[in-house]
Amino acid sequence: MSSDNFRIEKDSMGELQVPKDALYGAQTQRAVNNFPVSGLTMPREFIKALGLLKASCAMANEELGLLDQKIASAIVDAAKKVSSGDLDEHFPVDVFQTGSGTSSNMNTNEVISHIASVDVHPNDHVNMGQSSNDIIPTAIHVSACLAIHEELLPALEHLSKTLRTKAKEVDGFVKTGRTHLMDAMPVTLGQELNAWATQIENGQVRINNALTFLYELAQGGTAVGTGINAHPDFADKLVKHLTTLTDIPFSTKPDKFEALSSQDAAVEMSGQLKTVAVSMMKMANDLRWMNSGPLAGLGEIALPALQPGSSIMPGKVNPVIPEATAMVCAQVIGNDATITVAGQAGNFQLNVMLPVIAYNLVQSIKLLASSARLMADKAIEGFTVNEDALTDALSRNPILVTAINSVIGYEKGAAVAKKAYAEGLTVIESAMQLTDLSEEELVKLLDPTQLTKGGIQGL
Repeated sequence: MSSDNFRIEKDSMGELQVPKDALYGAQTQRAVNNFPVSGLTMPREFIKALGLLKASCAMANEELGLLDQKIASAIVDAAKKVSSGDLDEHFPVDVFQTGSGTSSNMNTNEVISHIASVDVHPNDHVNMGQSSNDIIPTAIHVSACLAIHEELLPALEHLSKTLRTKAKEVDGFVKTGRTHLMDAMPVTLGQELNAWATQIENGQVRINNALTFLYELAQGGTAVGTGINAHPDFADKLVKHLTTLTDIPFSTKPDKFEALSSQDAAVEMSGQLKTVAVSMMKMANDLRWMNSGPLAGLGEIALPALQPGSSIMPGKVNPVIPEATAMVCAQVIGNDATITVAGQAGNFQLNVMLPVIAYNLVQSIKLLASSARLMADKAIEGFTVNEDALTDALSRNPILVTAINSVIGYEKGAAVAKKAYAEGLTVIESAMQLTDLSEEELVKLLDPTQLTKGGIQGL
């Protein structure tokens, strides 16, 4: 490529070529050269967090009298452009880079320095009072908190409300319950959906509990946790400005050594995201089973038909939203394994797998948020109930005999069920042959709707 397309930049290691139009400098270019690993770059939310942090740092340093007002203003203006997303193309560093995330920190420092309206040095000014070792862990927390507040919690709330609304709509439909995938006592569709809603709501509680630790920030620990080169009041000032910019109640972590050397808060949050993924995968798989057929499966419900299901079989329609959700959940579970391994890489005073924690944590949050909304809007809200299939299965379910155990005893109940299975009888027909109960009594005792309310029949 012609040298006209490059300019010469230099850092403490010497000179090298940088693309002419790039807003970054030498250290970013070294990272681009050194880490052509995956083509994956740091997520938008993480770059946004770095921009917000650099702006907050500049405001804190100006307030402390350490940074000239003109320079501070230039940094704040440039950092806000970084946080807005307008400059994302100038953040090319691969996720799989130096474990501290130094390359991403310097990438941010260089971009802000380059576009500032006055003479701003990337290290002396933009990075004042900071180290990659505290700002990258801080950015992990900030980016995750932003994505959780702005995307995930609203999406989970939408899903739970949609489930509760649909549960009321379908609560009058009684179906065969299943344990071990085998016929069991009846439940209502409303009971089934309300159980899913409770899972999602419990997940919201778990996430909110874990946020308590993500709100605590490492900033101010600088290189190893001692706070060398940072004003003693720097962390408190920064948190004040960051909270104003984000409307999230961040605080400074009391033990900066723990904040730099571990990523336990990220690991905990990832575990809660995995729990939500497990809940959503259970829901997705139940929907697939209930929708299966329409002739040779359960056929209890019909999910909205969204697209042709086969390139060779005309008329086939598949449960694409639950399938996509199941894949998302598998990815989140895999991300949690990665974050777990990365979290134990806190060698002495610094964790050295920070970028991959940031990438996977944000990805899990965003994937779950998108899938929760899709499940609510394109699967739950619009499915219809095949009442004939529910009624037919219920009428032929010998397990209903369980309801009259208290009247005829377990052994007699087992005989009634076996006879019904063997001869293709309904449980009422079988019980009439093997017990003294009348058809009227049996109809009353075995009313499926009444059975969904629990209790002891005949009392």
